[in-house]
Amino acid sequence: MAKNIIVIGGGPAGLEASARLDALGYNVFLVEKETRLGGHLARWDRLFPEGVPAAPVLEKLVSGTGNTKVMLESEVLSLSRLGKSFRISLTSGVSVIADAVLMTTGFDLFDASKKEEYGYGIYDHVVTNADIEGYFRTGKDPRIGSPERIGLVHCVGSRDEKAGCRNCSKVCCATAVKQACELKAKFPSATVYCFYMDLRMFGRGYEDLYLKAQKEYGIRFIRGRVSEVSEKIDKTLQVKAEDTLSSTPLRVSLDLLVLMAGMRPSEAGAKVGKMIRLGTGDDGYFTTSDGFTGMQATSVPGLFVAGAATGPKTLPDTLSEARAASALIHEYLRES
Repeated sequence: MAKNIIVIGGGPAGLEASARLDALGYNVFLVEKETRLGGHLARWDRLFPEGVPAAPVLEKLVSGTGNTKVMLESEVLSLSRLGKSFRISLTSGVSVIADAVLMTTGFDLFDASKKEEYGYGIYDHVVTNADIEGYFRTGKDPRIGSPERIGLVHCVGSRDEKAGCRNCSKVCCATAVKQACELKAKFPSATVYCFYMDLRMFGRGYEDLYLKAQKEYGIRFIRGRVSEVSEKIDKTLQVKAEDTLSSTPLRVSLDLLVLMAGMRPSEAGAKVGKMIRLGTGDDGYFTTSDGFTGMQATSVPGLFVAGAATGPKTLPDTLSEARAASALIHEYLRES
């Protein structure tokens, strides 16, 4: 008789793991609290570094789930041990006894309104990276207009102890450079600035994207944090910053400011983790058995994790972890 596996979280990690586990012959139950699958990927337009459309990638992930039993608009009410198994109850009224559980609860985007000095939610023309992706995807956002001067601020809510997050969000630099190029392509006459602490373009093709942004799109990179944003009578934005390379204070007038909100631990995932006493680090992300050889295993036998539930991840990293978790679950269930 096939064993039951619960996958909590219907983003890329949950979809990839569900497909792999379904192909291995398990009864897979995929639990997603939203009305659709895909997580943040479903809200994104294009992916760095090549600018590949996000929609076909998501379609491929969804189509591969096979016989997975997908439960949308379902949240976990309770999760507890039952001998070697798990008992899970959902808000939809469904209860399942599972032989293994995989947490793929992903991440939340930092609430940019908490950085009041940047004016998100206060000034008309301050938006986030997620807002810009929505605009690229739909072509609709009354805050965008036809800007002639655009600024992008890196590390909003990341590497910021006052915001409660010391870690790097890993994808913000590449996302900012990608979006800067896209904005320049959309508004060719615009001047586009990137305000950064230091650029962490670590992946394959990322440095090429950075060079392309400078050479082909003329993006202006300014090393330094934005200290203050204010709105003038004409609704343009006055941005104060410092160019730390030249130790020069700057004042720049902008028509649009894009805040690169970083990754934070999923609040919904944290609630589920507490039900089963799954440990977290100082950063709020789930901890694993071993940071080298047991990255998808936890201290709870039969409970596994993958993707951004354990820290900021790129999409390729997330999918790789989902595959690794699937193999580890298969090994665990064969031995149990």
